[in-house]
Amino acid sequence: MALNEDLGGSLALHTAAENNYSADNDITAQLIPAENMAEARVISRERAVFCGQPFVEEVFAQLTANLAEQVKIKWLVKDGERVEANQPLFMLRGSARLLLTGERAALNFVQMLSATATAVRAYIDKLQGLEKPLALLDTRKTIPGLRAAQKYAIACGGGHNHRAGLHDAYLIKENHIAACGGIAQAVDKAKQLNPEKPIEIEVETMDELNQSIDAGADIIMLDNFDLTTMRKAVELTADRCLLEASGNVNLDTVRSIAETGVDRISVGAITKHVRAIDLSMRFL
Repeated sequence: MALNEDLGGSLALHTAAENNYSADNDITAQLIPAENMAEARVISRERAVFCGQPFVEEVFAQLTANLAEQVKIKWLVKDGERVEANQPLFMLRGSARLLLTGERAALNFVQMLSATATAVRAYIDKLQGLEKPLALLDTRKTIPGLRAAQKYAIACGGGHNHRAGLHDAYLIKENHIAACGGIAQAVDKAKQLNPEKPIEIEVETMDELNQSIDAGADIIMLDNFDLTTMRKAVELTADRCLLEASGNVNLDTVRSIAETGVDRISVGAITKHVRAIDLSMRFL
């Protein structure tokens, strides 16, 4: 789909075997003689956690799927590694036209995924040395169409993936509860429909917490609880289910939230507030 955007293909077709874009649609690259070969180096212009290797490989694999000449990639770092400013990340060798045609799609993936991985690692660094380890989770607040990619970056940064979407786990929120007629009713219905799926309930009060425990929730999300109330919730729950903290989580608050004893912390900012990492590709 990224190549289709650049090369004017149909967005309905986006596999290597079925693409209908053409590298010949890069009219600027056509200024270069077809036989010209080139070598290029990609660097990061700032400190980051690198992520995006399989996406770069797929960009050039699709561009050269029906060609005898392939683009060769030499990796100088691995996904999940910290990199410094001006550090080389990978080398490319092949048709000068194809290197330039694939440059922006490949770097767009790396700059966004590295940004996500970098944001996660900043949170993970804040959580080192905790008496009780916990999982830092992502959310569904992802870039449309790129959730799987961002969740991959979360894992590379040291975080954990929450549910992939609406299909693999229950997350029963305020409006679900109201529409179902209550917490107990929502949980009972969930168990009837999909007994094998984990059930998580978002609560805003201690009373709702008690109701959720009694209803048999697997996970309870404490929505915007203050630290004092969060500690009370941990004591009350006594490991009868997992507790997840959500809301008002940032780099300044994540450590104190973790120290309340919750099992998980979910952070939307690590996918929705990211700033692209500055990269550069130069021919040698």
